[in-house]
Amino acid sequence: MDAITERTLATSGLDLEPVKRPSREEAMEAVRTLIAWAGDDPRREGVLDTPKRVVDAYGEWFEGYTADPGKELSRIFEDVQGYDDIVFLKDIEVESHCEHHMAPFLGKAYVAYMPTNRVVGISKLARVVEIFAKRLQTQETMTQQIADAICDSLKPAGVAILIDAEHQCMTTRGVHHRNVSTITTQFRGVFKTDASLRDRFLGFVEMGKR
Repeated sequence: MDAITERTLATSGLDLEPVKRPSREEAMEAVRTLIAWAGDDPRREGVLDTPKRVVDAYGEWFEGYTADPGKELSRIFEDVQGYDDIVFLKDIEVESHCEHHMAPFLGKAYVAYMPTNRVVGISKLARVVEIFAKRLQTQETMTQQIADAICDSLKPAGVAILIDAEHQCMTTRGVHHRNVSTITTQFRGVFKTDASLRDRFLGFVEMGKR
């Protein structure tokens, strides 16, 4: 099932009809309208193929709507050979778009979990970050969604997430403040209850930034 075509706006709290995905031509016509609204002529040679390129770019930027993070985390390994310490991934690229202005925000994600009796391939964790990033998002919601997905699939003793990103809706419009980063975190399980584990995670993050 097409996750965009059938997607309902359940998170809005409103009882709305499912969203029908526009055709490719309808999407390109919308881009032409925006070009004209900006004050340019969509028939001008330089922007004649822009609608096609924009629609192609949107297909790549927002492919997370058609991907399932649970499926990515479903291939688990239960033989952990007695390993009982932190699994930590640093410097996962985050390329997302804020849902308020559809402007990019770019940064890094740091993901850790404390396994119990199951682990997952480390590339799957990076893929989960990518899936949620490739949707219209707030950084706060994305941080929580990543933690939820790992908790639901791996049932770990704890999860820690930190995302550090710069938002172009702040740097290229509005207040026009550059070099301001936003940091969001989620701590679950032992990372929430054990300050020493939380400090170890944050120490790993700082080491990754050096």
